[in-house]
Amino acid sequence: MTLPVSATHVVVIPSYDTGPKVYETVHAARAQWQPVFVVVDGSRDGTAEGLHAMAAGDPGLRVWVLPHNQGKGAAVLHGLQHAQAAGFSHALTMDADGQHASECIGEFMQASRQRPEAMILGRPVFDASAPLLRVRGRRVSNWWTNLETLGAGVDDSLFGFRVYPIADLLTVMQQQRWMRRFDFDTEAVVRLAWRGVKPINRDAPVRYLSAEEGGVSHFRYVRDNALLTWMHTRLMIGFVLRLPMLVWRRMRGLPPFQP
Repeated sequence: MTLPVSATHVVVIPSYDTGPKVYETVHAARAQWQPVFVVVDGSRDGTAEGLHAMAAGDPGLRVWVLPHNQGKGAAVLHGLQHAQAAGFSHALTMDADGQHASECIGEFMQASRQRPEAMILGRPVFDASAPLLRVRGRRVSNWWTNLETLGAGVDDSLFGFRVYPIADLLTVMQQQRWMRRFDFDTEAVVRLAWRGVKPINRDAPVRYLSAEEGGVSHFRYVRDNALLTWMHTRLMIGFVLRLPMLVWRRMRGLPPFQP
């Protein structure tokens, strides 16, 4: 069955040294949606060549390769800029490592079409493969995010399977130099909520693959938690400065606090 080509919604997949798993991820995403944009973030594993070969025979797939590793947020930004230039209004981001369920793409895109002013956020449903440390650790970030948005309704701050309004996210990213690495997912939802973009949460399964299954993790506990700590520090400063405005919006049921 040939998929219809969306004129408004695109899938954006940042990829860095995921090995052959990226081919499976892209193939699965293309089976659910077109178009799909892939941004190779300076990978050294040879997958850029393989992805270019896939794109050569698939008009629904486009691939860009950054000259060196710049971080997840920077790769997403590159994809968003190309998406906006091509006329797209919304982008679903998903990881290239096989953790995210491509079969959820269609329902997330439909939810976005129904509420185009909102961001559609994945709420992870973990199975037995999820490391307990990672599951418990994200609760800390979720607590801070809930505070920083004055309870706007972000159920999970770290899960990267989401649909964003492109214009709003580009405006947020271009106004400051952060959100370019592992801090992207959390800071994006906080700053979009400050901008008045309502979060809508939907369940999505997540699977942590073992090395034997081709799983790759670039998470570094000390480095990335230090990055998150610095991120929440500056977000708290921004929250305090915006608190009167957020309280005013909440009292009047204005975005992002509207039903």
